[in-house]
Amino acid sequence: MIYDNHGRPINYLRLSVTDRCNLRCFYCMPEDGINYLPKKELLTYEEMFRLVKIMSDLGVSKIRITGGEPFVRRELMSFLWKISELGGVEQIHITTNGVLTAPLVPELKQIGIKSVNLSLDTLDRENFRKITRRDELPKVLDCLEQLLKHNIAVKINAVVMEGKNIDDLIPLAELSKNAPIDVRFIEEMPFNGEGNHYPTLFWTYRRILDLLKSHYPDMYKIADSPNSTSYNYQIPHYQGTIGVIAAFTRTFCGTCNRIRVTAQGILKTCLYDDGVLDIKKLMREEADDQAVTHALLHAFKHRAKDGYEAEQKRQSHAPVTESMSTIGG
Repeated sequence: MIYDNHGRPINYLRLSVTDRCNLRCFYCMPEDGINYLPKKELLTYEEMFRLVKIMSDLGVSKIRITGGEPFVRRELMSFLWKISELGGVEQIHITTNGVLTAPLVPELKQIGIKSVNLSLDTLDRENFRKITRRDELPKVLDCLEQLLKHNIAVKINAVVMEGKNIDDLIPLAELSKNAPIDVRFIEEMPFNGEGNHYPTLFWTYRRILDLLKSHYPDMYKIADSPNSTSYNYQIPHYQGTIGVIAAFTRTFCGTCNRIRVTAQGILKTCLYDDGVLDIKKLMREEADDQAVTHALLHAFKHRAKDGYEAEQKRQSHAPVTESMSTIGG
């Protein structure tokens, strides 16, 4: 096990395999998209496998594959099989928008994927089209059905947006009634290629909770798992659970065990920093595994205390505006 300079364990890597996405979600990127990186600027699968091996040797046992949308990158399934065979990797999770995922679910089950986080902000087809700027809701719901059919644990990630999907929150919460689905409502963040959409964040985690409690007065708090990013609740007689993630308010930083590596090979020890180590550059300058390990440990020992400190120390001195698609969701 490795620890940062604040005594927090680091055992969870969120690895982005691409910055490309087949949706154009309001909270993630501008309507006309972002400038995608040329393929040569991305980590190769060989470089990503090497990185995962180094990380697993250091004690990182949980890997989440993200994007962009991870399944738009070719040969992803082969990569998943390969990292599943690493002895130190105990859990592999995936975050996806579900558009391309349904046909792959049986193989994901064979690989041993621990869980899937499915991005879904509304169950209304027209509202889905407005939020994502694409008409793909039937494919996403098919993915959800397949995940449940194959007994892969599933969480719904729903970003709460003023004027966009507030009327959708209760229908989404109802997904947890008759199936073991954990629905997570997330504060909107400025990682959309444009910056904050609102002068102040209206739908804070407390306001989201108040709305849920007004509809479900019997909803009660349940224990949060170690290093949980969400405050979790149970509605009596519902199979799944409800959670709220204070992603913008940043109340969970004290137990953060996660690091991120972007598709470009940039290490982020906090979502709100702008990158603390160029792993791709190290590898392509032919640094050996020991040198890469040393650089990673150095970065872990100089980690920001929380998201506010990380934001203040951004090397660019620019406010947060980059698209979540370039960071890794």
